[in-house]
Amino acid sequence: MTEQNAVPLIVLSSAREPVEAVNSILRRAGQPVHCTWIPALRDLADALTQLNPEMLVHVAESRAEFEAAIRVRDKLAPGVPLLLLAPEVDEADIAEAMALGARDVVTLANTERLQAVMLRELEVFRTGRTLDATLKSAQDARSQLGTVLHRSNDAIIQVQEGIVVDANPAWLELIGVEGGIAGEPVMDLFEDSTHAALRGALAACLQGRWKADHPLRANALLADGSVLPIEMTLALGEHEGEPCVSLMVPSRPSEERRSPERPAAPAEGGAGLLPRPALLEALARRLATPAAGGMRCLALIRLDRFADVERLVGATASEDILGEFARLLKDTLHPKEVAGRFGGVRFMVLLERGNEHDINAWGERLLARMQKQVMRVRDKVVSVTITLGLSVVPPGQVKVDAVIADALECAHKGAARGGNQRIMSERADNDSRVMAYDKVWVKHIKAALMENRFRLVQQPIASLQGEPPGMFDVLVRMIDQQGREVLPSEFMAAAGRNDLLKNIDRWVVGASLSFAAQRKPDCLFVRLSKETVRDAGFLEWLDNHLRSSRAEPQRLCFQITEESAASHLTQVKALTAVLRARRFRFALEGFGSGRDSAGMLESLQLDFVKIDGTIIQELAADAQLQARVRTLVEAARKRNIQTIAERVEDANTMAVLWQVGVQYIQGYFINEPEEVVMAER
Repeated sequence: MTEQNAVPLIVLSSAREPVEAVNSILRRAGQPVHCTWIPALRDLADALTQLNPEMLVHVAESRAEFEAAIRVRDKLAPGVPLLLLAPEVDEADIAEAMALGARDVVTLANTERLQAVMLRELEVFRTGRTLDATLKSAQDARSQLGTVLHRSNDAIIQVQEGIVVDANPAWLELIGVEGGIAGEPVMDLFEDSTHAALRGALAACLQGRWKADHPLRANALLADGSVLPIEMTLALGEHEGEPCVSLMVPSRPSEERRSPERPAAPAEGGAGLLPRPALLEALARRLATPAAGGMRCLALIRLDRFADVERLVGATASEDILGEFARLLKDTLHPKEVAGRFGGVRFMVLLERGNEHDINAWGERLLARMQKQVMRVRDKVVSVTITLGLSVVPPGQVKVDAVIADALECAHKGAARGGNQRIMSERADNDSRVMAYDKVWVKHIKAALMENRFRLVQQPIASLQGEPPGMFDVLVRMIDQQGREVLPSEFMAAAGRNDLLKNIDRWVVGASLSFAAQRKPDCLFVRLSKETVRDAGFLEWLDNHLRSSRAEPQRLCFQITEESAASHLTQVKALTAVLRARRFRFALEGFGSGRDSAGMLESLQLDFVKIDGTIIQELAADAQLQARVRTLVEAARKRNIQTIAERVEDANTMAVLWQVGVQYIQGYFINEPEEVVMAER
């Protein structure tokens, strides 16, 4: 410490010697001081107000004088510590002085104690002063934040324990309310379909596990009874000293704040969907790039017998129905999927899902939802069904017009048959098989195995409980002779039809063992095909590779589909038992897709279950699916089996998974697969 920030200190004493002694003792302790000598009590008040001391030392000649000094200190500088400097001291003297208001009693006879007490009191005083300044700063910040909150153009509410405690004018304007909404349950501000996701997001945010860049989609209820789709960000905050969650909708021009039941521009797709020119451009751009994985399918959706609806409600009101359907359609899609209004009463979506089962499940749920949907337009109630035409997009070079024509033809067939149905193109499926012609693919697969042209990629599995990352799902890619990556969707079907899956499985398992030995991840999830389940030589091969790789077996979790397990239950039970005996872990993926998922938990020794991605992708807007997943999670928890949600694609789904108790999640919302980095095998 320099002389410029030396401690200002007052010594109240009739003699000068104590002043010099105190100054010397503190300087020897490395604490520069500016000691001011006050010989008379009458000058103490002026000294306290002018010098702003950090300590007062009093050499009292009587108890009355000491009590008078205490009164002056308490009136003018109550936070300044006062020490009584006495010729001698005992426990009774200390107790009496402290009862009067002193911090302690010291003597010049014991300089080490005097030094320790003075340094202690200086530290306490400075800590208290810093704390007071921090509290004042926090109070000022809260005041400024409150001002910003109420002046902000962004719509903001603050929520504590499910109750709105504050709402700024922009929020009230957004929902069309003139009075305040403080004291109302936050769920009353949103449509029922939003509640599960909102509860989960609020819980995650309060625990500090909700990232600011995770936008939550919700359907806000406006004062006039209409619904407004919004995107909110969540942030942990404070209201009157207690934790709260702030929900914010970024400001938009007022013309954009209309209900989707009254679209601002019918030519636009509505509900965030693309108009026809932008839709066709986006489709061409997306189809020109290879799919990251899974399956692509173009869906043409046509509203059935819309001319009858138009006659019933009128041309103007019929646009409200199209806007409402656009909003409903948007709710069923992943954020990255391309969707728009194709023209008239037709909409088009480029679905990007895991497999054909996922595509069909999406179509069935959309049909069912429209059958149940009742739309209120002015004074009339309307129900509309739809027809779906589906065209599978083959891998490789794609002619956009051909795929669109295929989807249109399927939609026309469905409409001719009475509507309210989905039809998938057979020609597109045949084209896909032709492009994956087995004879060609078998040659490529065998060459890639011989030349070690397969690669592992890993997809992180994230914990919803805040645990550090360390679990990965292992996927495989084939590298062609030009060095380009080939996705499993292009070659696995041919491998399965030609008894090559077990060869690929062995390559993947061997590479995973090497990676586990080198990088020591917490857990790698490695798929086994049903062919490997039936492979009598697999265990001997595995034992040999386990010894040579020196990998720790508990770092691998083998997984098979629930469908395969149900079809080969005896072999799977035997395989599970011997793998767990070797300290490997075991999991079922696609869990919940079978007829007796709960029975599978009783039949097999499992460490994890991965809840089927088809269920997860529709979870956010479907209360029945939420109840089903909650039941599956509870059944697994009773058996100490951990749960993982597959193919999580957006923040709303993640929030619902919080609510139903799922422990881990994986999918493109968490991270895209990344290449495994390790030494060459």
